[in-house]
Amino acid sequence: MRLLFSLAVGLALITGCVSETVKSTSVPVLDAPNTLTPEAELLDVGVVILDPGISSVEDEEQVYPEVRKAEATFMAAELAEVLTEQGGWGAVRVVPDDRQFSDLLVRGTILQSDGEALEIKILVSDAHGTLWLDKRYQGITSRYAYEQGTRVKQDPFLAVYRMIANDMLALFDRLPAEDRIAIRQVAEMRFARDFANGAFADYLEEDASGHISLRRLPAEDDPMLGRIRGLRQRHYVFVDTLQGHYTGFAENMYAPYQEWRKASYEETVALRELEAESQREMIAGGAAIIAGVLAQSSGNRTARSAGTVGVIGGGALLKRGLEKRAESNIHSLALEELGQSLDAEITPRVIELEDRTVRLSGNVEDQYDQWRELLADIYAAELAALEPPSAPADNVPPTPDTQDS
Repeated sequence: MRLLFSLAVGLALITGCVSETVKSTSVPVLDAPNTLTPEAELLDVGVVILDPGISSVEDEEQVYPEVRKAEATFMAAELAEVLTEQGGWGAVRVVPDDRQFSDLLVRGTILQSDGEALEIKILVSDAHGTLWLDKRYQGITSRYAYEQGTRVKQDPFLAVYRMIANDMLALFDRLPAEDRIAIRQVAEMRFARDFANGAFADYLEEDASGHISLRRLPAEDDPMLGRIRGLRQRHYVFVDTLQGHYTGFAENMYAPYQEWRKASYEETVALRELEAESQREMIAGGAAIIAGVLAQSSGNRTARSAGTVGVIGGGALLKRGLEKRAESNIHSLALEELGQSLDAEITPRVIELEDRTVRLSGNVEDQYDQWRELLADIYAAELAALEPPSAPADNVPPTPDTQDS
């Protein structure tokens, strides 16, 4: 059965996952699970904060880093919300990076986002390292999406998130029960190996392609396994607390972001029209100037007069084209100011845990690094508590006395 699923995933990839772009201008129905999934088979999903895609942007593209970074978090939170709504998964969490041992990990890169179109590249892999999805998803919206009262708290690109969720669920439905359980077991052992490599290093094996599989499992009553599971629960408490941070961020961002998207949509359309008109007028102006110069060099008096008019008229057209291009730059600067103000509204938070308050410094990635270090310290302390005490001195067998002869 595992082979059949691998073949199915492989066939899906061969038939176009790598190069396929799924487009939608309408919102599809969110698919629901065919049957009730037993709890032991439910897969937890980690949605990594998206890559803003800034490094691959061409210089002439209208992309604003401040906005893209905010969008990367917002879109991860939106996708996680759709997956949770779908009801076919275990815990769905937004996570700061891909150093996770979730049953499923969703990574993405923003390729285009301008209020008119959204294109995201999505990779989904399981704890084995098996790639489930490698697709580009694109949604196109219209001015109607931003009109007051037309859509109440509905993302204009909801179609993109639903397409991703539906593709994930379709693959999950094909997966046999034993493979679902195996994915969960591998995820747990990978977490154990990360924090207690000496005790759990031999439970997993990894082949040359990076595929990770189980060699064996520890006994259920293994005290080390119990400690690891307790540590993992603490980790979930931290990550679950981050969900409040991400959800609050998305909620606070929604209103200004929709206004930015609306403005961006209008500016994108306006820029396209202005650039086209500017280019036409600059080409026409340049042609008129050239024709005028040629006419002025003519021996015909009438032609020279017409040439003078052509140079003047062409210069006016060229000047108007340059003015329109300057107007385009003003629109771009206005968008940049919007992006900077949006970024300024994001403030750090204090994370409340069950047994303590952790003051996180730096960005979320820095905070997550600090938390991992804290987990390692907690595990080391608990491991020391499990070590047997040294034998007391009075239990040490006496050394025979040597006697002089």
